[in-house]
Amino acid sequence: MPTTPATAANSASTGTGTQEPIMLELVDESGNTIGTAEKLSAHQAPGLLHRAFSVFLFDEKGRLLLQQRALGKYHSPGVWSNTCCGHPYPGESPFAAAARRTHEELGLSPSLLAEAGTVRYNHPDPASGLVEQEYNHLFVGLAQSTLRPDPEEIADTAFVTAAELVERNAEEPFSAWFMTVLDAARPAIRELTGDAAGW
Repeated sequence: MPTTPATAANSASTGTGTQEPIMLELVDESGNTIGTAEKLSAHQAPGLLHRAFSVFLFDEKGRLLLQQRALGKYHSPGVWSNTCCGHPYPGESPFAAAARRTHEELGLSPSLLAEAGTVRYNHPDPASGLVEQEYNHLFVGLAQSTLRPDPEEIADTAFVTAAELVERNAEEPFSAWFMTVLDAARPAIRELTGDAAGW
């Protein structure tokens, strides 16, 4: 993926072998930018409302690509979630961030990536004590190339039908935000996959 000024600024080394802290964009209840905060501090209780994105990619059969978050992640390790989620860097568009992180985490560039609305939520994570106070931009698209997941980000992947997701969600841990973002994206998902897919 190409490097943008926003991504370059947020991946710069200090020259001492350590990375600069990752900064997030703080927003008001209408999604207007009001400042920035370091990533971890934005997630510490009670949480600071910040911009985020969630991606839902599907194969040609209308199955959703899930990822299991790597066990080494500090937030919600080992749980299943949507295809990709994350935070734009300050000054980076949510669309560009969604495409960038999907490529970084899964090694693929989504096809027909389209906006699917926004959703605002407040989800504490009981396991870590961290809080997701997010204004989340939703995207849907197609996964039409071979997956090359980054093991530092992703422990496993799975394509599931709507019915298989219900079964898996009842049996395995999912991220605290998963059902909220899925339900908000359903109208766009149905438009992409068609009624027969059952979403």
